[in-house]
Amino acid sequence: MTKDLTSGSPLKVILLFSLPLVLGNLFQQFYALADTIIVGRFCGVSALASVGATGSVNYLILGFVIGVCNGFAIPIAQLFGARDYKDLRRHVANAAWLCMAASVVLTISTVALTRPMMQLMQTPDDIIDGAVIYIGWIFAGIPFIFLYNMVAAIMRALGDSKTPLYFLILTSALNIGLDLLFVVGFGMAIEGVAYATIISQFVSAILVLIVLTRSTENYRLTWKDLRIDKKIFRQILMVGLPTGFQQSLTSFSNVYVQSYINTFGSSCMAGWSSYSKIDQFVFLPMQSIGQASTTFMSQNLGAGNLPRAKKGTGVALRLALLITFASAGILFLFAPRLVAVFNQEPDVVRYGTMFLRMNVFMLAFCCPNQVVAGAMRGAGDSRTPMLIMLFSFVLFRQIYLYIATSICNTAAVVGFGYPVGWIVASVLVELYYMSGKWEKKINM
Repeated sequence: MTKDLTSGSPLKVILLFSLPLVLGNLFQQFYALADTIIVGRFCGVSALASVGATGSVNYLILGFVIGVCNGFAIPIAQLFGARDYKDLRRHVANAAWLCMAASVVLTISTVALTRPMMQLMQTPDDIIDGAVIYIGWIFAGIPFIFLYNMVAAIMRALGDSKTPLYFLILTSALNIGLDLLFVVGFGMAIEGVAYATIISQFVSAILVLIVLTRSTENYRLTWKDLRIDKKIFRQILMVGLPTGFQQSLTSFSNVYVQSYINTFGSSCMAGWSSYSKIDQFVFLPMQSIGQASTTFMSQNLGAGNLPRAKKGTGVALRLALLITFASAGILFLFAPRLVAVFNQEPDVVRYGTMFLRMNVFMLAFCCPNQVVAGAMRGAGDSRTPMLIMLFSFVLFRQIYLYIATSICNTAAVVGFGYPVGWIVASVLVELYYMSGKWEKKINM
C-alpha cells in the first residue's frame, strides 16, 4: 500500500516508514549471514574464509545494484508527491528496461571475471577455488537481485516499505532452510549455500514480478507501458548511475582492505568476515533511515515543500545517531560471544573481537554519509555525494593504507582503514549540505 509522506509529524512518518526498511534490510542481510554461520559451523575455517573472502566483491556488485535501483526510484517518488501518476508509470516502465539491460551486462561480465577479481585481492591459494565457486553462483543470480531491488525501490518510493519486507521474511526463511538441507543434509559445503541463495533470490524475484504486473497500485506495469521514452530514460539514468556508483564505492574500497587482510592468513580472514557480518547490525538501521530520508525528501520536494523536506533530514540524522550508539554499545559488550557464533577457534574469535570493538562506535560517522547524502540524492543531487565517497573511500583510504602499513603493518592498522574513510566523508558531506549548494539543483 502506498503512503504519502508529505503530511504529519516528520519524526513519526520517518520512524514508521523506516521500521519495515530496517527489518527488510536485516532479512536481506540474512542471506549472507546464514551462509557464513552455516559454513563456519559445519565446514570449517577454510570454507568460512572462502565465503568471507568474497564479501567485499559481493557487496561491490550488490551495492551497485541497490544504488542504481534506488536512484531510478527518486524521480518516481517526486512524481508521486506531485500526484502525476501517468508520468509515474512511464518512469516505472523505463526503469524496468534499464534494469533488464544492466542485469544482462553485469551478469556476463562478473561471472567471466570472477577468478581474476579474487586473484587481484590476493586470495590465498588454499581457499581461492571455494571462493570462486561461491561468488560465481551468486553473480549468476544478478538478474533476480536486480528485479527484486527495482520493484522494492519503487514500492518504497511510493511509501510502501512493508510489502518488500514480507517477501524478504519468506525468502530469508527459505534460504536458511535450503542452507541446512544442502550443507547438513546433502553435505554440499560451499556449493550448497550458493545454490540456496540463488534459489531464494529467484523466488523473491518471481514474487515481486507478480506484484508489479498485477497490483492495483500506481506503479503497476502493463505491456502497453513498456515503451522507451528517451527523455525519461536519460533522466533516470543520470540519477541512477551516480547513486549506484556511490553505493558501490565503499565496497570497491573494501576490496582493497580485504586484500590487505588476506595477507594475515585464514584465521584473520575468518575473524574479519565475522566482524563484517556483525557490524551490519549497526550499519543497516542507519542505511534504512537514509533510504527513508531519500523518499521523504523526494516526495516533499515533489509537493513543493522544501522546508519540510529539510526538517525531515535533520530528524532522520538524529534518529540514526541515537540508534547507532545504542546498538554499538550492545555489540561492544557481547563481541566475543557474537564472533563465536560464526566460529569458536580462539584466533578467529580474537581477531573478530578486536575488529568489532575497534570500529563499532566509529560507525556513527557513517550516519551523515547515509542520511544526509540520501537526502541530497532525493533532491536530485546524486553526483556530489558520489564524488565525496570516491575521494573518501577510495583515494583517501588507499593513501592511508599504503602509508600506515608501511610504518606498522598489523591487522589492527588495516582494520582502522574503514573509520578513516567514514570520518572524511562525514565531514565533507556535512560541509556541502550546510553550504546549500545542493538546493540549486532542485527542480520543483
